[in-house]
Amino acid sequence: MKKYLAGALLTLAPLALITTAYAGDQKKRTKPMVDFSATAKLNGTTSSLGKTGVVVKITSAAIAKDGTITARATIVDNDGFPLDRLGAITKGPVTLSFICAYIPAGQTQYVSYTTTVLASTLNSNPSQTQAANDSGGTFTTNAIGDYTYTFKTKAPTTFDVTANTSIGVSAYRNLAEFGTFDEWTEVSNDIYTFRPDGGGLAPLRSIVTTEACNQCHNDLFGHGGTRIKVELCIMCHTPQTVNPDTKLTQDMRVLIHKIHMGSSLPSVIAGTPYRIWHRGAWSDFSAVVFPQDVRNCTTCHAPAAKQADNWKTNPTAAACTSCHDNVNLTTGLNHAGGPQVNDTLCRNCHPATATLDFDASIPGGHVIPNNSSSLPGIVSKVISVTGATPGTAPLVTLSLFNKAGAALDVTKLTSVRVVLGGPNVDYNTGAGAIRVSETISGATSPAGLKSTGPGTYTYQMTNKIPAAGAGSYTISIEASNTVTLLAGTTSQTTAADTAKPVEFYFTVDKSKVVARRNVVATAKCIACHADLKFVHGGTRGETQECAICHNPALSDGTSGQSVDFSVQIHSIHRGENLTNPYILGTTNYQEVKFPGDLRDCTTCHLAGTYLPENIGAKSLVASPGGFTKTTPPISAACQGCHDDIATASHALANTTVLGESCAACHSAGEAFSVDRVHQRIF
Repeated sequence: MKKYLAGALLTLAPLALITTAYAGDQKKRTKPMVDFSATAKLNGTTSSLGKTGVVVKITSAAIAKDGTITARATIVDNDGFPLDRLGAITKGPVTLSFICAYIPAGQTQYVSYTTTVLASTLNSNPSQTQAANDSGGTFTTNAIGDYTYTFKTKAPTTFDVTANTSIGVSAYRNLAEFGTFDEWTEVSNDIYTFRPDGGGLAPLRSIVTTEACNQCHNDLFGHGGTRIKVELCIMCHTPQTVNPDTKLTQDMRVLIHKIHMGSSLPSVIAGTPYRIWHRGAWSDFSAVVFPQDVRNCTTCHAPAAKQADNWKTNPTAAACTSCHDNVNLTTGLNHAGGPQVNDTLCRNCHPATATLDFDASIPGGHVIPNNSSSLPGIVSKVISVTGATPGTAPLVTLSLFNKAGAALDVTKLTSVRVVLGGPNVDYNTGAGAIRVSETISGATSPAGLKSTGPGTYTYQMTNKIPAAGAGSYTISIEASNTVTLLAGTTSQTTAADTAKPVEFYFTVDKSKVVARRNVVATAKCIACHADLKFVHGGTRGETQECAICHNPALSDGTSGQSVDFSVQIHSIHRGENLTNPYILGTTNYQEVKFPGDLRDCTTCHLAGTYLPENIGAKSLVASPGGFTKTTPPISAACQGCHDDIATASHALANTTVLGESCAACHSAGEAFSVDRVHQRIF
């Protein structure tokens, strides 16, 4: 079984990456790796291939008294040029699929007018009527790029003319005939909501936005890539839709919770896989691990959604037992409140506001101990570094306070370390290389630690700057404390109170201070991971801190694989798409599935830092487990993803005693620039 490894979820695995698309339904949206628009400009010509993409927009919709449903929609390319639906006048036919659904009075979820009957193919379970796209309707051409679709499905003549009614459309343009791959499909979705009587709309259903999904999925896509907006997904994935083979509901609030919970579902832990039979194949989500703690409900239920607070203000049996699936509210199994016949009483015991961490309120029950607001907090700071010259040990002046500004006693904290690394151009490389840490916390203080006032200290390090040291170096403080929350109560729990690590850059030879280059922003990491506290106990939850240890000289003692950040993070996130397994210790990261599009380097990187001309590294990367024992820095970064022997050979052939020639072909503006070969046209 393919595992989707992750690691910010409690204490499971080392990293967190998932997919929510059905495995049995997942045709990759392969695109030519060529920017046709840019190529045409370079050639001084124009090309219709430069006008790619498709944008669909529903401009009006209606339901006639006899139940006839119509929708008018426009389709244009990314430059706004109208497209011929049949592909006779403009390149590539455009397929349009429509669905129509409404929200009944007093309810909050869609019921689809357009349905299909799906039979079980695995067993003798009865067929199920499911929400689906309309099939067999007719198109009327108003103009090229402007079409009216008349549904084959009719609404019942008793349809509610006052109900919020939505028409969703998925448009996909097939340009395979003009591309270099078998499949080149451009996709667009749109949703249009109206009242058949023309009256004002009730609040639209908006629990989770597509933008929230795209924090990790970049871009969201399901059903072969034709569904890219969650606002369209919820029109089919309602209580109306049940899988006939498994009898499992495909209601969005259940399906998505269960998929993201994956390996942590109580039912999965007990031995029952969570899987769905779909289009002739099993999609097994039992090994999914979410890239952060699943108690971070607001990662998905972000404020941009109009009903984002529903997770805490409107608890339901369906939503809550989708994660807590060992609870049976009908029988009362594993529910302290006993049987509940409906959702009306849930809020009595599970209110939307917490009184105390870990109480029965919904926010309280989802508090992550290490993020508890009741933690005192640790704020560390390096005030100065003096006496730091080649051959001498630095004197570090630092401070430790809690978030309320009260001084902390370093001798009573669980762990405080002073980390020295350098030189900053490439940590732990060259004649002046050093990477050491010295612990200054605990009841037995080191001789070099002196208190200079409440919360302030000087520490004379024992390790010296190498005699050959030159340029800039880094001192960093890592601090944590083990705290007992709600001590003496039945909710007593232990938490790690950690400081955000801080780096202080200084010179050892009076040259200008140079900070270590910033390549990846922590803020980009936490878009998926929420925070980096799952890394090394939370004391190194900043990318600039990680780089001190994960430097060109460091490799895994078991596999010999490089753990230089440029190699390790690329290889982990590339995961299942690697040619060769990337193994650290006993963990094989080839089982990781990245939820986004790996071609989008800016998912993690700061602008331009992935371009070869901007890679500031100068040192060879130790790669005893690779094709060669050392690898030049640009080649090492690229081979973190492109780990086949052909790429390694190509890089080696283009490296001389003068260095790497990668920038000649792959720098910005060149025919094979990184941006161009990673081009995403959709």
